[in-house]
Amino acid sequence: MTELARCPWPGTDTLYCAYHDEEWGVPEFDHRALYEKLVLDGFQAGLSWITILRKRENFRAAFDNFDPHKIARYGERQVARLLKDAGIVRSRAKIEAAINGAKLWLDIMETEPGGFSGLIWKHVDGAPKINRFKTMSQVPAKTAMSEGLAKELKQRGFNFCGPVIVYAFAQAVGMVNDHLVGCHRHDACAKHR
Repeated sequence: MTELARCPWPGTDTLYCAYHDEEWGVPEFDHRALYEKLVLDGFQAGLSWITILRKRENFRAAFDNFDPHKIARYGERQVARLLKDAGIVRSRAKIEAAINGAKLWLDIMETEPGGFSGLIWKHVDGAPKINRFKTMSQVPAKTAMSEGLAKELKQRGFNFCGPVIVYAFAQAVGMVNDHLVGCHRHDACAKHR
């Protein structure tokens, strides 16, 4: 049996490979799922994505499956509970950013044409940008698009959303297809366009 050609970053870790093969780069338009991914990318700041991926189910349990309606009502009692939860990243600043982000999400859903998904996807004109990188060294850490989206998110009050985090988010949710051209997922994700 021949091994699939894939981007080198997941290595041989089975969880990481499954994430690469099934999720990363697939265009995501669901408002709640985009909020979840943005929060998780914020928790990743200063850490590796595999660390967050291994804790993702714990995060989902701790944060009411990332339901912004519930999280927006979190108070000090819930913050204290989360700070004691060894299954997640216990950072007060990141926890408070997730709660604040839920409140902002609710506002955006009421005021922004196309809701949260519309706000995110307008930065790529509503369709994934298909890149054709051959090596990892060609893949940027940030772009003008991620700088623009990060600026808008910050202006709206979001935290932990600088241009590098936002570019990683954009890659993960398929706003950009940064699977290398030799990867078995490049063409599959490009078809979602």
